[in-house]
Amino acid sequence: MIVRITSATDPLVNDYVNLTDVALRRVSEPKSGLFVAEGDTVIRRALAAGYQPRSLLMSERWLESLGDVIADFPEMDVVVAAPDVLEEITGFNVHRGALASMHRPTLPSLRDLLSTARTVVVLEDIVDHTNVGAVFRSAAALSVDAIVISPRCADPLYRRSVKVSMGTVFAVPWTRAVEWPRALDEIRSLGHTTMALTPSGAMNIRDLDPVPSKWALLLGTEGTGLTDAALDACDLRVRIPMAGGVDSLNVAAAAAVACYALQQ
Repeated sequence: MIVRITSATDPLVNDYVNLTDVALRRVSEPKSGLFVAEGDTVIRRALAAGYQPRSLLMSERWLESLGDVIADFPEMDVVVAAPDVLEEITGFNVHRGALASMHRPTLPSLRDLLSTARTVVVLEDIVDHTNVGAVFRSAAALSVDAIVISPRCADPLYRRSVKVSMGTVFAVPWTRAVEWPRALDEIRSLGHTTMALTPSGAMNIRDLDPVPSKWALLLGTEGTGLTDAALDACDLRVRIPMAGGVDSLNVAAAAAVACYALQQ
């Protein structure tokens, strides 16, 4: 149902208020069971992955291009407003088409997630949403089966993460560990060799021979890297060799390099 509004305080747009307030949204979105997808491509990828929409928010000129999506969900509210009203609602210039409020899925247990996964990426306390989204995009491109994130890791379904990943957060199964670092012991118990990627690793990741048939690659937070507890819980410590006086790569770049090396 298409509804045209002129006020930023209309209750139909409550899901979209203050999208740039990270501190607010990281609490309010999971609590409300929603997340926000931005742009035609990302919205379509979420729908193709089976995510269910709550509503759409857009300016008039995007109605035609998303006409098929609107037709597929005739009971969904499609809220249309002028660009200045959209900016007042969201806190930024909405220029990428539409926004969609989507129902947040129930995450699987760690055991259920990994029951069929051979290759796994594990993220410890990566708080930058851009890096989380970039890791998901690399994982999807390099055929990683699943991703596990620690309790303090940034939300993969936050708008920035989804946008940077180009919607690939919907393509890679994932869950958030409940207990940390005890979750690493459970991953090992399921048959995965746990490998900590760290600049101080004893082994060049390219020298693994053979590469374990089931592996879980652990990546640490920006700056301080992996915690001692996480390092101690892993079977191996591996590194990407650096040159030119560089001590390490950005975590998203490191994830891509390491996953490519392991998949070879």
